[in-house]
Amino acid sequence: MGVNTETQFFKDLPLRPSPYDNLLDDETWRFIDKSVAFYPEDATSLDHVGQRHVYDELCKAFDAGRPAGVTVRDFSIPGPTSPVPVREYMPTSGNPPALVMYLHGGGFILGGLDSHDSICAEICDSSGYAVVSVDYRLAPEHLHPAQFEDALAAFRHIANAYGLPVILSGDSAGGNLAAAVAWATRGEALPPAGQVLIYPALGADVTKGTFLSHANAPMLSTADMLYYDDLRSGGPSPHDDPSFTPLAAADFSGMPPTLVFTAQCDPLSGDGPDYCARLAQAGGKAICFEEEGLVHGYLRARHSVTRAHDSFSRMITGIKSLGAGDWPY
Repeated sequence: MGVNTETQFFKDLPLRPSPYDNLLDDETWRFIDKSVAFYPEDATSLDHVGQRHVYDELCKAFDAGRPAGVTVRDFSIPGPTSPVPVREYMPTSGNPPALVMYLHGGGFILGGLDSHDSICAEICDSSGYAVVSVDYRLAPEHLHPAQFEDALAAFRHIANAYGLPVILSGDSAGGNLAAAVAWATRGEALPPAGQVLIYPALGADVTKGTFLSHANAPMLSTADMLYYDDLRSGGPSPHDDPSFTPLAAADFSGMPPTLVFTAQCDPLSGDGPDYCARLAQAGGKAICFEEEGLVHGYLRARHSVTRAHDSFSRMITGIKSLGAGDWPY
């Protein structure tokens, strides 16, 4: 797919001395170096199939395995056009009081049940809640709104089938989908009990703010974001559609209690505060944690980077609070 003019604009931004030498610690640089090593020198020429192969290998390298206190099963649930594969994680202690529906990241073109397997297993083990990971259809084979439709259908099915409070969660592209589902299900009989969004792509203006100040951040650039938008939409991106761009919604009333975690060194870091401010202005409960000295994708570094480990612990605390109906913020 050709590079659009917006993407080329960001690729042509002049490179200045990196501010990240002072913002990122040695642990985070080691995580970045290990991640970048998976990409060949000609990575920019890879199509989505080639990118999937690299991403899958990257995720395998950082996979921490499942904790012993979790049982797992794969099955499918009804989808809008075809069954949607899901993976259920249950604490071996049984009778979880709540459930987390997890939507993986990967720019809407990468990832699946295996890419975030140990993350979901650890959420289950640490929170004591059930977790269901959703393998939504990927672009460009399936253009928007396929990803949103799968996520929405999965939430409605899970909320009815399990009879538990459901917390929506996801990272990056998955955070976008979780926010879109939360907005679409406002006022329904079984709305989400809360949402935990991890460095989500929510659709802020890419011509200003952190999309400029962190345009060339390690792990994710603004040009990358525009590329993913192009592949997902198959043409001009519908930025007035809340199911594509959650920040495009005109009304944020009735949204569930929301926690957003952003990485300081990430072009998406400005999306979180904007989104939480909109929810708060509409009378909702929302708080954004900007995690200092971290980069996009830091969930994979939760066992190797102290800052990422601490952030993951805060996520678990937040998930447990939302599942219990508490708001300690």
